[in-house]
Amino acid sequence: MPSALHLQLDPRSGVPAYRQLMDQVKYYVAGGTLRPGDQLPSIRELASALTVNPTTVVRVYNELSREGVLELRHGKGAYVASNPAGLAPAEQEQAIRRSARQLALEASQLGVSGSRVVQVVREELAAIEKPEANPQDEPIKFSVVSGG
Repeated sequence: MPSALHLQLDPRSGVPAYRQLMDQVKYYVAGGTLRPGDQLPSIRELASALTVNPTTVVRVYNELSREGVLELRHGKGAYVASNPAGLAPAEQEQAIRRSARQLALEASQLGVSGSRVVQVVREELAAIEKPEANPQDEPIKFSVVSGG
């Protein structure tokens, strides 16, 4: 079974939907989950799956193209660039801290201890770091997780 990308928009985050989507695609590219030449979903597919206006997806794809992350091929779709621009160390740090802060806030609201949060994060990292049994040439499957 091919890898899956879980694209998720959180309407409560205060971050615009286009920015959330841009960041997620950039993280998948920077992390190597999306590789040069991988095709992203069509504008209509992604807009429908995320229940956003197609112009939001157009904006994301155009901006990522300007940044050198994606190549837009007229009539064929959006593909990861052959030499995609990666995230600078400061951007990586900012992204990790933003996610960690969100996790810390949610854990606090749920009354979960810091040690339990750290344990869960370690377990999730261990699960991610296990070698994939999937052949590297299989296409990426996209899925959408509802925010809410």
